[in-house]
Amino acid sequence: MDWCRYRFRSVWDLPAPPSRVYGVLERVDEYPRWWPQVRQVTRLDDRTGVARFRSFLPYELVVTAQERRRAPEAGVLEMAMTGDLEGWARWTVQPRGGGARVLYEQEVEVRKALMRRFAVPGRPVLIANHALMMRGGRRGLSAALAV
Repeated sequence: MDWCRYRFRSVWDLPAPPSRVYGVLERVDEYPRWWPQVRQVTRLDDRTGVARFRSFLPYELVVTAQERRRAPEAGVLEMAMTGDLEGWARWTVQPRGGGARVLYEQEVEVRKALMRRFAVPGRPVLIANHALMMRGGRRGLSAALAV
């Protein structure tokens, strides 16, 4: 097992139409307005940006994200990531009842030296830290959709 590789999956059920949810998710430069753990997003061009994240633990991650797929008709947004995390992430938004089901998938390798050094003993803490970040994202997105 490579202790520096992670695979995450989160499912959010939201009381808003899929097209509205997708519209908020595709505006990545606005994530810091509703997602507390996304501290900053700086666009480099139409498909690339630099994002800074910090959840509960006292460290910051910086990644350069490049859009790989934008398919509103399929409800898919996908990006490649380099920097402190190397890999990809994907949002899939589908109808569910009167709202939307959002699936977030991510496969990454940690590149940040400190996190690699503590890969084995720190793994459960890093997984819990990611779960807290995703909980903050779900709550923030729900609040942004309610406005």
